[in-house]
Amino acid sequence: MTTSPAARQRLAALHSHAAVNREDFTGQNLASTRTSRLRFTRCLFIGADLRHATLDGCWFKLCDLSGADLRGASLREVSLAGCDLRGADLRDTDLTGAGIGSVNTGMPPLGLTDVTGARFEGATLRNVRTEGVIGWPPEHDGNE
Repeated sequence: MTTSPAARQRLAALHSHAAVNREDFTGQNLASTRTSRLRFTRCLFIGADLRHATLDGCWFKLCDLSGADLRGASLREVSLAGCDLRGADLRDTDLTGAGIGSVNTGMPPLGLTDVTGARFEGATLRNVRTEGVIGWPPEHDGNE
C-alpha cells in the first residue's frame, strides 16, 4: 500500500461541497484523513486504507470502495449511492444517519450499492437508511 501524504493533504484542504470526480485512490494510505462534505463521483478507493478517517457528510456516487479498510472511520451522515463496498472492512465505523442506496442509471438493476461480504462488527448503525442495497446483513436494521 503506497503512502500518499499529498493526496491526504489535498483532500483535507478542499472546501465543503467540493467535487472530486474520477480520481483513483486505489491502494493508497489515506488513514486518518480529515475532511467533510466532499462529493466523490466515480472515484476508486479499491483496497485503500481509510482507517480512522473522518468523512462526515461526504457523498459517494458510483464509487468503488471494494476491499477498502474503513475500520474506526467516522462516516456520520454519509451518502453511498450505487457504490461497491464488497469485502470492505467497516468494523467499528460510525455510520450514524448514513444513507445507503442506489442511483437510477436507467438500466436495471439501477445502480445498486453492494455490501456483500463487508464486515460491520461493532459499527454504529443508528438511523441508517437503506434502499436498493445488495448484501445488507439482515441483523442490521439501521436502528442500533
